[in-house]
Amino acid sequence: MMFSKTTLNIKVSVIPEYDSKNSFPSENRYVFKYNITIENDGDFPIKILKRKWLIFDVGFGYTEIIGDGVIGLTPEIPVGENFAYFSNVMLRSGVGNMSGKYLVKNAGTQESFEIDIPKFNLLSELLSN
Repeated sequence: MMFSKTTLNIKVSVIPEYDSKNSFPSENRYVFKYNITIENDGDFPIKILKRKWLIFDVGFGYTEIIGDGVIGLTPEIPVGENFAYFSNVMLRSGVGNMSGKYLVKNAGTQESFEIDIPKFNLLSELLSN
């Protein structure tokens, strides 16, 4: 299932997937991969500076993660282009969700602003069947 949200003509789409090969439910280790595409439908090129995630793990609460760029990069996305990457997260319960924000800047004016990452569900296969 795809989750999408548009902020200021920048669309962020996420496709989460349970990673059964790298998960060990008996050890409370549930791994999820997520593919993200950031589409710049605005009027100016943007650069991703930082990311902020809020991860919810049922029974274990919220964790906030803040860091520079995405996957070690601070990509610039020209008008009409997109940037795609994948990452992963580990939950202890097998059920949760994630949402967040990117801090981006207008590559022309250097003005920075936030764009939303849509909230998406994380459900292990054991619980979604």
